[in-house]
Amino acid sequence: MQTTSTVLMVRPARFSFNPDTAGNNAFQHDDLPADHVSEQAVREFDAYFDALRAHGVTVEVVQDRAQPHTPDSIFPNNGFSTHPDGLLVLYPMQGENRRLERGKGAIERLARDYEVSRTWDFTPEEADGRYLEGTGSLVLDHEARVAYACRSVRTHDALLDTFAAQMDFRVVAFDAHDARGVPVYHTNVMMSVGRTLAPVCLDAIGDLWQRSVVREGLENADKQVLPLTLAQLDGFAGNMLEIQGGRGQPLLVMSRSAWHCLDTWQRTLIERHAEPLVVTLDTIERVGGGSARCMLAEIRLPRKAVRA
Repeated sequence: MQTTSTVLMVRPARFSFNPDTAGNNAFQHDDLPADHVSEQAVREFDAYFDALRAHGVTVEVVQDRAQPHTPDSIFPNNGFSTHPDGLLVLYPMQGENRRLERGKGAIERLARDYEVSRTWDFTPEEADGRYLEGTGSLVLDHEARVAYACRSVRTHDALLDTFAAQMDFRVVAFDAHDARGVPVYHTNVMMSVGRTLAPVCLDAIGDLWQRSVVREGLENADKQVLPLTLAQLDGFAGNMLEIQGGRGQPLLVMSRSAWHCLDTWQRTLIERHAEPLVVTLDTIERVGGGSARCMLAEIRLPRKAVRA
C-alpha cells in the first residue's frame, strides 16, 4: 500500500488572467500588472513545491511552455484523473485555451513513468457543450466510492451519470452559490474530503434537502464535517487537499488565505486530524481563481518498474 502521496504539478511559463474562464469564475481578478503576475506565480509555485518536498511528498513537475499560451496550466487537476488499477480519465473542459494543456507534457509524463493500462476519454463531449472538469467538478471519496459534484456550467448532469456508471461511484449532486448568489463554479472550492475530516461550506447549498444529503453522506462515511462559512469559501478554505507525507502522516494542504480565515476551533479540529501544510498563493489565487488543491493532480497509478 502506498504510504506517500505522489502529485503532479505544472510549473508556469506565462501564468496570467484567463478570459476564457473568467465568465463563471468569480474568484478571478484582472487587476495586477502582467509581468508581476507571471514572475510572482513562479515564485509561489517554487515555494509550494519546496514545501511539499520538505514534507516527503513525491512531486512530479512538468515545465510549461510559453507557446501555445495556456494561462491556467498551473491547475492540472481539471484535465485528468488517475486510479490505482491503471486507469487514466481525460475530462472535457469549457475553456478553449484550457484544452490546449493536453499537449503540454503531463499526459506523456504519466505514460512514460507510470502503468497506464487503459484510458477513458470524455473530451469529445466538448463538441456538444458538455463539460466535467476533473477533480474540480468532482470531489472524490475514494474509500466510500462517492463523488460529490456541484452542478454548474462546467459540471453537466449527463456526464455525472456517465461517470457514475463507468467508474462505479455513487454521485451526490447538488446546487451551490456564494455569498453574492453566484453559482459555485467548481466543487473543490467549497469542499474537500479526507480520510477522517471533510471541510465543506454547507451554507452554500441553499436547498435544505440537498444540504442534508451531503452532510449525511459524509457522516455515513465516518467523516467529521468541518463547516465553513460563505466568507471562508471566498477565502479558499474549501480548496484544501489531504495527502500523505513521507512518513505516511496526513497533511492537509491549503493556502495562507485559507488558514488565516479559519477560526481557532476550526484550526484545532484540523490539527486533530492532519498536519496543516500552509503555503502562500496570493497572486495565483487572485488572478487564476484557484488555490492549493487546484494546483495538485494526484497520481494514483502504479509506477513502472525500474529496469536494470
